[in-house]
Amino acid sequence: MLTVEKIGGTSMSKFGDVLSNIIIGNRKPEELYNRIFVVSAYNNVTNWLLEHKKTGEPGVYIKFLENDDYSIALDSLCQRLLLINKGFEEIGLNLSEAREFIEYRIEQAKTMLHSLSKVMASGYVNHEDICLAAREILASVGEAHSAWNMVNILNNNNISARFIDLCGFNDSVPLTIDERIRKAFTGIDFDKVLCVATGYTKGTEGIMRAFDRGYTEVTFSKIAVQVKAVEAVIHKEYHLSSADPNIVGVDKVVPVGYTNFIIADQLADIGMEAIHPKAAKPLELSGINIRIKNTFEPEHPGTLITREYISPEPKVEIVSGTNRVIAIEIHDPMMVGEVGFDLRIMQVFAKVGVSYILKSTNANSITVVVWDNYKSRELIAELEENFYKVVTERVAMVCVMGTNIAMPGFLYRATKVLYKKDINIECFGQSLRQVNMQFVIKREYYKDAVLALNEALCLK
Repeated sequence: MLTVEKIGGTSMSKFGDVLSNIIIGNRKPEELYNRIFVVSAYNNVTNWLLEHKKTGEPGVYIKFLENDDYSIALDSLCQRLLLINKGFEEIGLNLSEAREFIEYRIEQAKTMLHSLSKVMASGYVNHEDICLAAREILASVGEAHSAWNMVNILNNNNISARFIDLCGFNDSVPLTIDERIRKAFTGIDFDKVLCVATGYTKGTEGIMRAFDRGYTEVTFSKIAVQVKAVEAVIHKEYHLSSADPNIVGVDKVVPVGYTNFIIADQLADIGMEAIHPKAAKPLELSGINIRIKNTFEPEHPGTLITREYISPEPKVEIVSGTNRVIAIEIHDPMMVGEVGFDLRIMQVFAKVGVSYILKSTNANSITVVVWDNYKSRELIAELEENFYKVVTERVAMVCVMGTNIAMPGFLYRATKVLYKKDINIECFGQSLRQVNMQFVIKREYYKDAVLALNEALCLK
């Protein structure tokens, strides 16, 4: 009954709780095994290595791009990692061994980055490929650090553990991601050893080329498929809940309990990932269910995501959304009846490399909602050059989701809640499948909308 289990960065930073709640719990010694753990870097470490995921604050990677002294930045990072290590001494981390490992790994990263910078300076290679390689090298350091520490702590607590280093720092064999994973797990007796794998996997195709910061979940998914796991478990600091506990409060949400992969995709589309959509698909196609569990409530079964689940009773399962989007309206009086006008807009999207979250149309206007980031600014500039009138507005989007809401009344109830809060719906989207109602609203009303919809539709 082999399971593959992912531990996120926030949980890893509280590894004492992970050890007592997830690794040991109420298990007998012989029940500790038949599990593979895939771990993220400790909280904020990947932000320090690359750039802050939300604020954009530069990390070591930006130093490399700007030809700044990334070596000093890595030394400073190393001191921060050693400080993190000290917090785990009481639960069994050997500080001298941990120091030796991470200092050597950072020196390896420095050597690789120095070589890349020399090659890039030569002018004979594609800068984008070199920068991507540097990004991968740096990202992998965080996962190697947390995974190695975890194995050291487990072994020092008399739990037989093995470090599965998928970073490829110590070999030059050109393997794909799948080949590296297959090779790493061949011949292991899972009955006798608990495996801890790095969330980063080196591969010839470049795991960050397609997945960027979602690479840990891709590794997790690929391992689960490779070893034919009976279940893929994700441990988070919160349950997958009816709404974001950080917005409405922990006491104002309920665990979802059961949902399906379609709803997981809807969440991923608005950045509230239960799991990265490209990581979910292999699991879905292989018939491996995903369970989302709360690290700090180990006895709770969590939420099970399956292919087949549809709620036996009509209900809203999740209220979610984001306040970091922009609505772009392309207006042209000549649009009405013109075949291919939409195609021209989408060609600009493809050129810039932007995917939209929502699209709504009328006779002479098309409104699209995209993430508010540097890419959207480039997109807007391109659209303004090519179309009659482009209007933009920073907005929020709140979504009402459920596996069984294709019934009369749900849209009415949701809009009534917003109406009672005096929140106007600026734009709206819903497909024929009717699993997700998307409301575009003024940004300042986002939290009020989530609070009201969660209370009215999920808690009653």
